[in-house]
Amino acid sequence: MTWLDSTVHRALVEAAMVGALGGVVGVFVIVRRLPFFAMALTHATFPGIVVAALLGLNLYLGGGLFGVLVVLAVVAFSRVRGQDFTSATGIALSGGFALGVVLVSSQDGFSKDLTAYTVGDVLAVSTGDLAITAGVALAVVLVLALVGKELLLAAFDPTGASALGLPTALLDFALLVLIEVTVVAVVPALGAILAVALLVGPAATARLLSDRLAVLFPVAAAIGVLCALAGVWVSSQWNIAAGASIALLVGLVFGLAFLGSAVRGRAGRARAAGPAALPEEARA
Repeated sequence: MTWLDSTVHRALVEAAMVGALGGVVGVFVIVRRLPFFAMALTHATFPGIVVAALLGLNLYLGGGLFGVLVVLAVVAFSRVRGQDFTSATGIALSGGFALGVVLVSSQDGFSKDLTAYTVGDVLAVSTGDLAITAGVALAVVLVLALVGKELLLAAFDPTGASALGLPTALLDFALLVLIEVTVVAVVPALGAILAVALLVGPAATARLLSDRLAVLFPVAAAIGVLCALAGVWVSSQWNIAAGASIALLVGLVFGLAFLGSAVRGRAGRARAAGPAALPEEARA
């Protein structure tokens, strides 16, 4: 496979879009501490995938529609007295995936190959997949342009947001739907198992490099795009799984940033402690 191949061209466009999308939305995932929810969504949408396969519909459309139901259930359950968001997410993860398994096992002769959904293949994306990803990216940009500040305020200070009269429940739902549609867009490239890598890794890496929100979004998007494009290149050169390549590169970049942050922190503490540790005469 060469760089002149149209398959590679589509893969590069898809990789750039999902990399940027995962990086930007991932900042909200990190700020709200929702990596577990993002992972749960990739598994809880499985019943929608199975139903779509049985009906001959687009798999990702089925997963996306069922994902909205999962988001509604999580939000509703988490607001029940005595329950919390993590518990609701755990139930959605296990219950959703179990329902999908039951649906598959109850259909004699079920032969639809769901491998593409579970592990993804960015080199196999179609023009339709590109259109879906572009549509999701446009929708995310529009939502963030309209209520991005409100979403950030509700993420950092939900009590303050409520005091200002903001509809925090609606904002929470909007944010979770943004994450859900991003998961649906990323799945064709990385699969359900690895999609969380692009939703967590770039933003977590950016958080190690800076605490400023104005910096987090572009840095996370840039890391996501670079890792996704590099993963496609590695896949095309050595004939290995593109989704796994992207996820591994995201992990590698995070590891390097973590080590760099640790070294900088230790050096900073050493500089701060240095003058205080010297004798009074030496400092004079």
